[in-house]
Amino acid sequence: MEACDLGLIGDASSTHSLPTMSGKHTDLPTIDSSTMSSLFDSSSNFTIIDCRYPYEYQVGHIQGAINIYTEQGIQTFMESRLHSTKNDILIYHCEFSSHRGPKLMRFLRSMDRKQNSHRYPELNFPEIYLLDGGYKAFYQHNKVQCNPQAYLPMLHEDHSKDLRHFRVRSKSWTAGEKRTRSRRVIRSPY
Repeated sequence: MEACDLGLIGDASSTHSLPTMSGKHTDLPTIDSSTMSSLFDSSSNFTIIDCRYPYEYQVGHIQGAINIYTEQGIQTFMESRLHSTKNDILIYHCEFSSHRGPKLMRFLRSMDRKQNSHRYPELNFPEIYLLDGGYKAFYQHNKVQCNPQAYLPMLHEDHSKDLRHFRVRSKSWTAGEKRTRSRRVIRSPY
């Protein structure tokens, strides 16, 4: 049984500090919009990682969110926090928290496991969550905590050129790697 299934954070040192819920991605600890909203009134240290493309983020995002939409961006973020003693809660999302957010969340966990393999199960980022429903759901209920207070869908017709540009950049993460089809079950990095 995985640590996530037991309600433990990634390094199994404690239980989640935030209430989790069942979401589309059963291997990822997920929080709802009201839990995310309540963090602004708490003393918790948290970082929101908005995995949407820059044109979506610039139109509107959750207050204080940082925009990281590539694996290279995640690596740079991890390196910048390598020697930090602050144990932030990380909260990932994209437009719906269906693909981009979960993908980059799993990537961070995988990289964190690799970097800390010599001291397993310790992690630099033990407590990470996915925001259920993504920015769209959060915006619908918490506009006042968004800055600017707006929402732009990824597929907005005025940004089709931007979408092609950023999709090519994000798809190039695996440039040069041979893709294979596999029917094996992929285990959660938790």
